[in-house]
Amino acid sequence: MLNSIREKQPISRAKISRITKLNKSTVSSIVSNLIAEDLVAEDLHRNQEVGRNPINLRVKSGRHLVGAIYFESVKTELALVDLDGTVVSKAEVKTDSTNPDQFARLCLDKLILLRNGFATHRFRGIGVTVAGIVDSVRSRVVYAPNLGWENIDLGKIIRECVPDIEMISIENDANASALAELLLGKNRINSTNLVFLSVGTGIGAGILVDNRILSGSSHAAGEFGHVMVIEGGEMCSCGNKGCWEVYASDRATIRRYLGDKNLSADQGSRITISDVIDLAKKGDGPAREAMTKTAQYIGLGIAGIIRAFDPEVIVIGGLITQYWELVYPHIMETVNRRGFLGMQRNTTIIPTSLSENPPLLGAAALSIRKIFADYRIAI
Repeated sequence: MLNSIREKQPISRAKISRITKLNKSTVSSIVSNLIAEDLVAEDLHRNQEVGRNPINLRVKSGRHLVGAIYFESVKTELALVDLDGTVVSKAEVKTDSTNPDQFARLCLDKLILLRNGFATHRFRGIGVTVAGIVDSVRSRVVYAPNLGWENIDLGKIIRECVPDIEMISIENDANASALAELLLGKNRINSTNLVFLSVGTGIGAGILVDNRILSGSSHAAGEFGHVMVIEGGEMCSCGNKGCWEVYASDRATIRRYLGDKNLSADQGSRITISDVIDLAKKGDGPAREAMTKTAQYIGLGIAGIIRAFDPEVIVIGGLITQYWELVYPHIMETVNRRGFLGMQRNTTIIPTSLSENPPLLGAAALSIRKIFADYRIAI
């Protein structure tokens, strides 16, 4: 019922009855409960063509919040998020991965401080995303190479810090981003086979097959960033050589730009991917060349994903999509050359529609999904 309202809002009780095949008295009873829970609100829909103005229903905002934390190697983002995906409060912390337990508790303390500013709201849950291998059932980080974390029981830490919260979810950042795109995105994707490609410090993918997120027997499905694309290539943080993220991540773009400018790593220590993107937009040659090369490598990896999974849609998330008109043609040039094997049908490749960082909204979506009990998506 709640899902029908979320997807079709504003919607009348009569239409809900037709969609759900429930009789009108049952619909009215359930709606009354949802209104009492402050999850649903009524809107008077004024229509001059009918004698009686119907009362429509919508998901109520401004009453329920979820907490979101995205642990990333450079900075960790925290947020309070409304049920419609609106970020109402946000903070950042410089990541210190040397002591995972201590740092996680620090971030939770800051999230609690954000929560204290919204005392009248109901706090429903906390979601956490991490780039790496995550056992979401046991709420454990199995291995996060860019953080240097291994076998960290984040669920236990959260329960100790916030014992009043029952709804705790931990997931790989790309898997959660795929969920956020479907649940909160504006692309209105209607596909059962989708890949969300997260391009940042590293590269990961959330893979949706027949409406289910593919996790894998060891929770490592979608770790395409550590698939080798260059035999005997450059060293990766995982200990192997030639991994895709060494050539297509934000770090690769920055390293390429510094090389073209003849700057050492120390000289360019303050250069960020946002700086390179801004310079490229202003016409800076080395910045444009660095992004172009990265786009080509992104296309190379996507070609492999298409051959392996044949998805209908690939959604790309990451700051590099802020200059989509530059990177998209070079991605597609490589994909068309390497990915389709002469087939006529093309996989649609689009940038994320999420207004905030996808892994951060993904962390929020983990709790929001449970509230809406979205039966169509299983992780």
